[in-house]
Amino acid sequence: MVVKAGMTPEQALKTATVNGRIARYERRPRQGDPGHFADLVAVEGDPLVNVQVVIEKIKGVMKGGVVVVKR
Repeated sequence: MVVKAGMTPEQALKTATVNGRIARYERRPRQGDPGHFADLVAVEGDPLVNVQVVIEKIKGVMKGGVVVVKR
């Protein structure tokens, strides 16, 4: 994992989400724009303290405004 290679948990999360999204979807609407759905992952714990919660403690996932995982 990139955190073991020296990134902070915040840098690793941004690399996996925001930075990757911008590179692949430059022409898509921004999250939060009216009329568009955001994708969301809910985890138990603080990923900025322990990034492993994003792998081990996922509680819910929404994609396109629809719940696809609920634990």
